[in-house]
Amino acid sequence: MDKKAVRKNILATLGSIEPADHAARSREAIRLLREDSRYKEAGTIGVTISRFPELDTRPLVEAAWKDGKRVAAPKCTPSDRSMQFRYIQSYNELETVYMDLLEPAEDKTLPAGKEEIDLLIVPGVAYSESGYRVGFGGGYYDRYLLSFAGDRVSLAFEEQFCSEVPVESHDIPVESIFTDRRMIDCRGGTANGNRL
Repeated sequence: MDKKAVRKNILATLGSIEPADHAARSREAIRLLREDSRYKEAGTIGVTISRFPELDTRPLVEAAWKDGKRVAAPKCTPSDRSMQFRYIQSYNELETVYMDLLEPAEDKTLPAGKEEIDLLIVPGVAYSESGYRVGFGGGYYDRYLLSFAGDRVSLAFEEQFCSEVPVESHDIPVESIFTDRRMIDCRGGTANGNRL
């Protein structure tokens, strides 16, 4: 199955999750992430402000602020498909851009260098248990990850796992995936699901 078909199928499945269930399961996945040493030790977290039907990242943003961490969200440049993270201290520093995405407003925020981000929450539509993902098709994270040295993890619903995810030579897997049921350690590129 090609990436476009995988994307379409998974997004349709996610869109059918009841809103209350979606919210509760998002919070549980975030709770598991917050118990992980990589989160606890991170000073700065990079995270996209999600849009339904993605797992809701807002509780993570709010928890990170409460936990005294710096939060950086991506600002995308569609012309060259590049991405720069910028520090946000409030939702008031965000603006709505193309495709109704929320991104930091440049006149209200400061840039966060790649070396400043300790933990990057990599979004995706579909995942394999070895950490490979199908994103939203823009390639922004693929480019960003090429020279990113910090920890990279994802938050996902169990419905986002596929037995096979199309992998290309430039794809970089995440190290772990947190769902509302478990943390999957993907390091080494092998399926090693650890149920909590």
